[in-house]
Amino acid sequence: MIHELSGDVLFSGAKVIAQGVAPNDDFQHGLALQLRERMPLFYKEFRHHCQTRHPKSGTLHSWTSPDGRHIVSLFTRDAAYDLGSKPGHATLSHVNHALHALRTLVQKEAMPRLACGVNGLEWNEVKPLIEHHLGDLCIPVYVYSNYQKGVKAKEPT
Repeated sequence: MIHELSGDVLFSGAKVIAQGVAPNDDFQHGLALQLRERMPLFYKEFRHHCQTRHPKSGTLHSWTSPDGRHIVSLFTRDAAYDLGSKPGHATLSHVNHALHALRTLVQKEAMPRLACGVNGLEWNEVKPLIEHHLGDLCIPVYVYSNYQKGVKAKEPT
């Protein structure tokens, strides 16, 4: 079941938090920047993964923190591998493939409005993909549709 919430996804009680990024993203904006600042080990491992494995858009990267929380980076944007290049825009195709990969991984999910932030897609196009891939799961899926920094949302169980 999908629950749309307002608040800060980093205060979620979920075991897994997902974010939409580009392969080789430098985490300069939004949730990615918050994760980079709050979890430098995650960012370091993410960069190492991208530089050694060259992941493709439409796939994902998963990392487990020392306290057991999982951060899943869904590669919803075009890669930025050339020196000085910027990540491309998110595409519905990349979101669709990444959500398909997430479905097999997820146990309890919390995520922001995937691929709808900086240079992103329209929420009314992405939401149906989330519903299609994750809506029939027997676990709660929390989508933080309205970001409020520092505000803990009331997550239904």
